[in-house]
Amino acid sequence: MVIRPFGDSALLVEVAALADVLDLHARLAGTRPAGVVDLVPAARTVLVHVDPAVLPLATARAWITGTDAAPRVPADAAPAPDEVEVPVVYDGADLAETASLLGLSTEQLIARHLAARWTVAFTGFAPGFGYLVSDDWDLDVPRRATPRTRVPSGAVALAGRFSGAYPRDTPGGWQLIGTTDAPLFEPGAPEPVLLRPGTRVRFRRAVAATVARTSRPAAPAGPVAFRVTDPGALTTVQDAGRPGRLADGVARSGAADQPAFAAANRLVGNPVGAAVLEIALGGFRAVAERDLWIAATGAWAPIRVGGRDVDPYRPVQWPAGAELTIGIARAGIRVVLAVRGGIAASDALGSAATDTLAGIGAEPLRAGDEVATADAARHPVPPIDSWPWTPPPDVLVVDVAAGPRADWFTPAARQGFLDTRWIVDARADRVGIRLDGPPLERTADAAARELPSEGMLPGAVQVPPDGRPVILGPDGPVTGGYPVIAVVTAAGRAALAQARPGSHLLLRSASPRL
Repeated sequence: MVIRPFGDSALLVEVAALADVLDLHARLAGTRPAGVVDLVPAARTVLVHVDPAVLPLATARAWITGTDAAPRVPADAAPAPDEVEVPVVYDGADLAETASLLGLSTEQLIARHLAARWTVAFTGFAPGFGYLVSDDWDLDVPRRATPRTRVPSGAVALAGRFSGAYPRDTPGGWQLIGTTDAPLFEPGAPEPVLLRPGTRVRFRRAVAATVARTSRPAAPAGPVAFRVTDPGALTTVQDAGRPGRLADGVARSGAADQPAFAAANRLVGNPVGAAVLEIALGGFRAVAERDLWIAATGAWAPIRVGGRDVDPYRPVQWPAGAELTIGIARAGIRVVLAVRGGIAASDALGSAATDTLAGIGAEPLRAGDEVATADAARHPVPPIDSWPWTPPPDVLVVDVAAGPRADWFTPAARQGFLDTRWIVDARADRVGIRLDGPPLERTADAAARELPSEGMLPGAVQVPPDGRPVILGPDGPVTGGYPVIAVVTAAGRAALAQARPGSHLLLRSASPRL
């Protein structure tokens, strides 16, 4: 067992084989101390994500080491895992071709798939997408040479030694052999994910399947606070997000600029975590239906209420009938708009946050939408005229801590990673930020290897084969197969939330091991 650093709030535990992952994950889950936020199993690793204020990383490392040294629990003494049955209609577009590639008839392949006793090893790629393994399955299925741009919800598929089922429409390169109508992922259900790590699965042949489409719940009814006339480029509902669900394939999401989010809510007397609007680039317009208190923080953009200029980082009255306009951001990229009482939005997995990658939470706002407020105001509007603030700078200095795969890169690449003045590429959003600059070179040994999928967190700096870093955002994938050279710290992620295409970025080491 090797314990590797993963930024300032996590450790990546690497073991020899998938069977060891399942064993380690079970032992960690069975002895989980306070302060552990997530345990994320993957192909050869378990990511241990903690709250360092409750469980310091040094203490977490000692716990992991002690757990590994403890006697193994005999299989017959362990609690029986959950078991589910998944009906499948074997009508997949790749069924005949996959059988031929494996030297089997179609019926032989189906029989092998039905006879195997499967276990969910880990989840990832999309919420509720389980990677299933079986000791009864020794077939190695090649992925498609060209991935599909759309795999339909409910598709049952094979790739490598894994089987899985797609919970929603998404791109994918697995071989499609069938269809299921099993409720793989239902955000509003008490148990939203059917195929969780450790669950035993048996496939059952079915005659026909009608796949139910998962739709987002409508916003709760209530007195309308304001009507949106122009949402700008992208306006989403955000709150504190969905911590603790990475093992189900669900990203944390939530407000990208956490300090701006907290300040906006404090300025209007809302509790910590009340839902706000996150407005990308600006261009937002709305009309109040009743008297409101608001505060705008984050990016620097011109703000007008009823034709009158108002300041950011200040509680402002928004009278009924008046128009609020938030112009194009001049510095930074995300304006946080808090309304006293909080934005009313339906709960999805404990949060109203819009996850732009997974399609969970409230829909992005559209022109004509009527927005209600929740009853979340707990404190008076602070009796202050302004809040100390400065516009986001043109050159962002972002702290990074050690990543688990820094040793995959040459010493020159690791130094260049810190010395380069990186430029934020146009492909920057809540999922991730791509950086332009000199490519980072892998060592000769690493260049010839592929990395099995492992757990990811916001701020992870992945380096694809082209050598140009990608920093994962709050809606980023929860597993990935590119090496992570470093991880942006919590303070660094707040600064990075205001990085816009063309911004210059300086990365500063916050770890002696980087």
